[in-house]
Amino acid sequence: MVAGLAALCVAELVSVAVRPEASPVTAVGGAFIDRTPPWLKEFAVRNFGTDDKLVLQLGILAVLGLFALAAGVFAARRRVAGSAVVLVFGVVGAWAAVERPDGHLPDAWPSAVGAVVAAGVLYLLAGTLTARPAPTKPEARRVPAARGNGEPAEGSGPDGGPGPGRAAGTTTATPGPSGGATSTAHGPSGGTTTAASEPATGTTTATPEPATGTTAAPQGPSAGSTAALAEPTPAPAPAPGAFDRRGFVIAASAAVAASAVAGGVGRHLNTTELAKAAATREDIVLPPPASPARPVPAGADLRIPGLSPFTTPNKDFYRVDTALVVPRVDASAWRLRIHGTGVTRPLTVGFDDLLRRELIERDITLTCVSNEVGGPYVGNARWIGVRLADLLREAGVRPPSDGGPADQLVARSVDGMTIGSPVETVMDGRDAMLALGMNGEPLPFAHGFPVRMLVPGLYGYVSACKWIQDLELTTFDAYDAYWVKRTWSREAPIKTQSRIDTPRPFASPKAGRVPVAGVAWAQHRGIARVEVRVDGGPWQSARLAEESGRDTWRQWTWEWPATAGSHTLEVRATDRDGYTQTDRRAGTVPNGATGRHSVVVAVT
Repeated sequence: MVAGLAALCVAELVSVAVRPEASPVTAVGGAFIDRTPPWLKEFAVRNFGTDDKLVLQLGILAVLGLFALAAGVFAARRRVAGSAVVLVFGVVGAWAAVERPDGHLPDAWPSAVGAVVAAGVLYLLAGTLTARPAPTKPEARRVPAARGNGEPAEGSGPDGGPGPGRAAGTTTATPGPSGGATSTAHGPSGGTTTAASEPATGTTTATPEPATGTTAAPQGPSAGSTAALAEPTPAPAPAPGAFDRRGFVIAASAAVAASAVAGGVGRHLNTTELAKAAATREDIVLPPPASPARPVPAGADLRIPGLSPFTTPNKDFYRVDTALVVPRVDASAWRLRIHGTGVTRPLTVGFDDLLRRELIERDITLTCVSNEVGGPYVGNARWIGVRLADLLREAGVRPPSDGGPADQLVARSVDGMTIGSPVETVMDGRDAMLALGMNGEPLPFAHGFPVRMLVPGLYGYVSACKWIQDLELTTFDAYDAYWVKRTWSREAPIKTQSRIDTPRPFASPKAGRVPVAGVAWAQHRGIARVEVRVDGGPWQSARLAEESGRDTWRQWTWEWPATAGSHTLEVRATDRDGYTQTDRRAGTVPNGATGRHSVVVAVT
């Protein structure tokens, strides 16, 4: 785990020299998203909503943690091989970073360097876990007692054993300090046993000594001799097989501290770069649009408790994309290139170039194709930007109906996302735009700053490219955009839908007049009628809010004379083309969900 931490923190530091998106977790997460089958993507969106990216990142960290644990166990037994296994981490991260649609070779460096450092840390720490060999038992030797004049004690030979004329097992008595006696008994193996009598009682206590050593009897002052001293007992050695705990703790602590410093410095430097991009956004002043949006009619927002407001605040606007790290683009350095088939005058424009052009302002409702029946991934905002059709005509582009050779406009974002839109739709007169502002302010970073693309009436995956940097004219036969490669349809007009916002599912309103309210949308066609029914009974016409425009959703309400019990409320909408929502349920793949929204409530 310590080695894994080192890998991530060092990679964070190295990513400063490349870009934040090259860090291992982001790179691996992006690669996972790119290879996620549609059913799994829909499962994540349905169950985790806009928290799906956080769940993915936590899952990646959990897998890395398990991998680190396994590598650690292996390294404790096979130090070199176990440490080398960590390099697999670097290979996977480097491959994931380079293989992304916007990947470049330098993106491999953070993962590669992080893995090498992790392997070194693991090798070092595994070394401290090596078991110590059992200590060698020192050879015992006898220490002869010496007299006060330095001569060998009486009765001891040159080797410390009994002297000449002294048989093993004899006892020698010497006076104690207070008149008591101390006797030294020589054991049969040359060892001694010393018995010291207590001063007051004259009793004698025998203490056996090891068979091979000697302990001289203590001499009292009157004896005039020096007692033989026993050799000091060595400190207990570590048990055989124990590892160097102190060394491990020191090394692990040092690695954690160094990793924390590296990771902290890397995060600080990356944050500093992001702050520069944020500063460019704060300095932007959007000019008044040449074609402003008309005021929202007073009756367009019914202001019923629980009903979605007509204009969705930026902080509440849904976000569905594949970016684990929200790109922070410096507006002063941003450029958009327009090129490809049928482009006779290729263009490259900057952010300031767009600000100087004629700007339009429109209320437009966006919808994600991943929005299930009754789902939350729809929102309405006031956008300001440049007409996309004007830019394309300036580049010499003609729609297919006018003989143009290109039928697909491929938008590319800074994170490698590609979105394909029909050229005919973009240039048919609707308010398709390159948006610069949202609800009176520059685009938030999460919603595409500095510039994003909008095409009213099309699901976001075929029209709403965020962080756009390139527009290429081509054909649907020649190129499949990101989501088309993953089984979604090439073209996807938004389907007529409606939703009940209040009462909520499983609510318990009181019997009597209960307002049932919600929103309905059919962008670029408009909503003509909304109907509600209870428990499968006859359809009742709802009151529609005033229409602000055909590219926005429309609120509705119906006063329900509720009676006690459990009831099912169901809604359907009819657009201005005369199409009424079908009751046939279909999932979001390949081009949007169908069916009618219903809620169950318990009236009390």
